[in-house]
Amino acid sequence: MRPRSRSSATNAIVRPGPPYDCRACGACCVNLPSNQAEAFTSWVEIEDGDPILDHRDLVSKLVVLDEGGVPHLRLVEAGRCGALSGAPCRRVQPGDALCERYRTAHGLAG
Repeated sequence: MRPRSRSSATNAIVRPGPPYDCRACGACCVNLPSNQAEAFTSWVEIEDGDPILDHRDLVSKLVVLDEGGVPHLRLVEAGRCGALSGAPCRRVQPGDALCERYRTAHGLAG
């Protein structure tokens, strides 16, 4: 069980996230080998309202549509996310649901 503390500003319960080192992990930014073997190139899905969609220049460089028209972050060499060429995309936050999903998919313990 993770320790809990109370925030003095809101008196809400704060649960510290796991101490993941995103640069060492990278599970959210690399397509699975099994996906690559099947030529499946859609990995990080972009949802309606994601801030990247407000920036046409970023969309043209970093976003692709899958066969169903769903936007995803573009993958480049070795199945890595194209957003890694600049600042991190911030689509996935350390320890959030997407982080845990991608870590699990890559066989990394949570």
